[in-house]
Amino acid sequence: MFSIFGMFKRVYAAFVSPPRSPNVEDNNASPPLKIGLLGAAAIAPHALVLPAKSHPEVELYAVAARDINRAENFSKKHGFKKWYGGENGYQGKLDNMLTLPNGLHYEWTMKALAAGKHVLLEKPSGNTAEETRRMFSLADQKGLVLLEAFHYRFHPAIQRVRAIIDSGELGAIKEVDATLALPKGLLVKDNDIRMNYDLGGGYPLSCVRYLTSSNPSAVISATAIRDTRDPRIDTGTTADLTFASLRPGAEPVRSTIKCDFANPPRWGFIPRFPEISVRAVCERGSIELFNFVMPVIYHSITVRPDGNVPRTEKAYTFDGGKGEDWWLTYRYQLEAFVDKVRGRTPQTWVSPEDSIANMEWIEKIYEESGLGSRPQSTYVIPTV
Repeated sequence: MFSIFGMFKRVYAAFVSPPRSPNVEDNNASPPLKIGLLGAAAIAPHALVLPAKSHPEVELYAVAARDINRAENFSKKHGFKKWYGGENGYQGKLDNMLTLPNGLHYEWTMKALAAGKHVLLEKPSGNTAEETRRMFSLADQKGLVLLEAFHYRFHPAIQRVRAIIDSGELGAIKEVDATLALPKGLLVKDNDIRMNYDLGGGYPLSCVRYLTSSNPSAVISATAIRDTRDPRIDTGTTADLTFASLRPGAEPVRSTIKCDFANPPRWGFIPRFPEISVRAVCERGSIELFNFVMPVIYHSITVRPDGNVPRTEKAYTFDGGKGEDWWLTYRYQLEAFVDKVRGRTPQTWVSPEDSIANMEWIEKIYEESGLGSRPQSTYVIPTV
């Protein structure tokens, strides 16, 4: 009963009415970080608007969309002060966060960085590793913060799983599998912009890389479920990988990752429940995290040591650190982003090298599946 009440309390605070933090009142405090949003995407309220409302150091300042009416409606609904739209709408408001289709990430990230803006970039960072490499290179040259928004990494739940693995309690990892499979129609609709090949389409890959603290050594196999309307696009992909073992002479670590945004109903009419989990089999037991993507709603960390009683843990906050049990993964992420921009040390971070490597292995999986790499942006940054 108490866990159900706690879940509803967290969900209400996270998604309906997040407690408002008072603005920073210190006279020596910096002005609030003005947040500008490129793209009035459906993910934006959860990924940015709600987290920003409970952060005392940020201000929802402006939003841009291709349709100025959409931008205006979004702005008024969510409390932004300005809006831009039309052919040059994005250019008129280069600022802090991108929720554009993947194929537009490179062009508008480069433009925002060139304009001197820090960028919180929706994942995946681009269509190719080369695009990602160029974006981080420009950010470094400009002395700006660029963060790929793998928000789940900032939550205590996944960090607790890694801490248990790193502690050696269960021994070295032998196998690690991650799945993100959603029922058909739940997230991606038939007319979804993500199904446009020219605009481009990594949670599971990022997650297994995080828990193994390494990159794969090989893609053994990869199979894509192709969209019936455009076979260049996948609605789901399964890949078998290997990672080098940390034990000399031991077998490679095996890994299966699955991502599916159109999991069909059972027997054609019974909707499937979302499958969002990661599981590591180790030398002396196993550990599994259910719901690593949105753990604020509910999650469970199940530890099964060989020869001992299994236990279940939950981790909504850090011991002695920042955070509340109702904080979304996005809220923890925003905390880290603001800390970095302000020159403070964030609790955790996704490094440029991490983002580049993730895209390199996404490309290798696509190649093995027969889809090939996504189309690289034709945008060329102007020379002065």
